[in-house]
Amino acid sequence: MSDKNNITLTPGWRRVKFGDVVSLSKARSQDPLADGIERYVGLEHLEPGDLRIRRWGNVADGVTFTSVFKPGQVLFGKRRAYQRKVAVPDFSGVCSGDIYVLETKDARALLPELLPFICQTDAFFDHAVGTSAGSLSPRTTWSSLESFEFSLPPAQQQASLLAALDALQKLAETSEEVALRARDTEQSWLRTRFDAGLNKWRLMEMQEAGDLQLGLKKERDYDLCTDPKPFLRVANVGDGELYLDDVRQMDFPGHRYERHRLLPGDVLLTEGDIVSPWNVGRAAIFRGEIENCCIQNTLMRFRPNASVDSEYALAAFRYMRSKGVFVQAAVTTTVSHLVDRRVRRVKMPVPPLDVQAGIGYEHSSLVTARKACEIRATEARKLLTTTLNGILAP
Repeated sequence: MSDKNNITLTPGWRRVKFGDVVSLSKARSQDPLADGIERYVGLEHLEPGDLRIRRWGNVADGVTFTSVFKPGQVLFGKRRAYQRKVAVPDFSGVCSGDIYVLETKDARALLPELLPFICQTDAFFDHAVGTSAGSLSPRTTWSSLESFEFSLPPAQQQASLLAALDALQKLAETSEEVALRARDTEQSWLRTRFDAGLNKWRLMEMQEAGDLQLGLKKERDYDLCTDPKPFLRVANVGDGELYLDDVRQMDFPGHRYERHRLLPGDVLLTEGDIVSPWNVGRAAIFRGEIENCCIQNTLMRFRPNASVDSEYALAAFRYMRSKGVFVQAAVTTTVSHLVDRRVRRVKMPVPPLDVQAGIGYEHSSLVTARKACEIRATEARKLLTTTLNGILAP
């Protein structure tokens, strides 16, 4: 059948407005501590795509929040709704005024457990974002959310639908937990492996261990693209991996091309970061993915000599960054930058080549395993999102 908006509905389903089946909780506490409330939740405690609340603040530390929530209610971030923050608490507390506390009006019409899934659909977020007002901190309103329309299955079908969605949610959460543990294992291995060997290995200045080259500074004339070459910049380098979805081009005239051209096995280091000095020195290996590729001056290139293995150098640089070695080689104003002369004198551990080969292999294996876990987590989350939008789409 079809409703007045010509949307085809599954037999037994009906079109409803959000406000017909969901209410906004008005529960308040003017003195949460005196009322026995121990925790508070702000927008910063809600993670996009994660229904669980893993972080919170202590009311005893001081808070001005008064909106009360209970276990099982739905918390929805009304400010900057594009951040897609929805959560279901398993404890009582107070929350920010920028968080709506939602609950179903009648569990016979809409199962409470189904509400957070409705709030995670693209249609609901699109409606929230589309009805938000304000430039710096756009907010939607309850009256706007009340008007959101969606297709609601009959009560007898909601339980089976909920079971399927809950299983997909648990699959996504479990996959993400595994991916996080894989990353933790990788970081733990780096610290343990290098800490155990530092006293046995020689230290060598980076300028002795390989050739260091800062990328080419971008000039207006180089954008003419008379002979353009692809180049990598800071946005293309993550922690141990390259992001190649957005690779730009500019001219590298004359000798500048040979000086800044990348070769397979070159290790890239991020030269600057606007967020934190701890982010400088992110490292990744260039493996020849892009032909005739060069680097811009937001990156440094380390080309190891015969005494250093590239895979080992990547692991060593990641360890050194975690220990704050590159922080010491940086200067910070509004942006943190590695200082070329300081980086050249930074000492890196250089064990025998056979030890390097073993470390490089172990590190590469851990990275491969972690990436596989992350891919599975991404696919599980996409499956949940696709199912949500396919079943509960308006």
